[in-house]
Amino acid sequence: MLDEKVIAIDTTTRSISFYAYLCIKRFFDALISLIGCIFLLPIILVVKICNICTGDFNSIFYKQKRIGKDGKFIYILKFRSMVPNADEILKELLKDKKYREEWELNQKFEHDPRITKMGKILRKTSLDEAPQFINVLKGDMSLIGPRPLIEGELDAHNGNHEIYEAMRPGITGWWACNGRSSITYKKRLQLEYYYIQNASILLDIKCIFKTVAAVFKRNGAK
Repeated sequence: MLDEKVIAIDTTTRSISFYAYLCIKRFFDALISLIGCIFLLPIILVVKICNICTGDFNSIFYKQKRIGKDGKFIYILKFRSMVPNADEILKELLKDKKYREEWELNQKFEHDPRITKMGKILRKTSLDEAPQFINVLKGDMSLIGPRPLIEGELDAHNGNHEIYEAMRPGITGWWACNGRSSITYKKRLQLEYYYIQNASILLDIKCIFKTVAAVFKRNGAK
């Protein structure tokens, strides 16, 4: 269970300066994601060619239903890093006690058999997240924020919906630049709640620099 102090964040007393911060944040989100979408075009071409070369002719994109701001459903875009029938394979894997216990604890597998050869490269370089610039441009996501969760995920880990969903989810965030897949799920949520409680321009800038450093060092990327 999470520490109650961590999730006892009051989001009803936000100051005027905080809402000004959100406006500035949205402006830069739109500007940077527009530039990101331009750079995304050649990456799409390269990923498609590489997939074809490995015998994978399916769509390079993967659309997943997640929970966004204020609990609204959004569909995030990623470069597909798993086999096309990954969801069906997951259901079969969860019938195995070993896999089920690992999934319930971390919502992921240390060695996921569903990941493709190209998918491993995309994940190691974090390029699998690049299509989410489109989500940011649409306003479903932000560049910096808590990661968008799947339906029911917070319930399984004693999270607080109202607090977690008070901000737009991000492509990267305080969890992503502080360990990512190398930390426990409990610690992940603690980091996400910390960001929501302390969100500011300075913290966002720090997130960006730490994310760039983590990508180059490949910290926590799997």
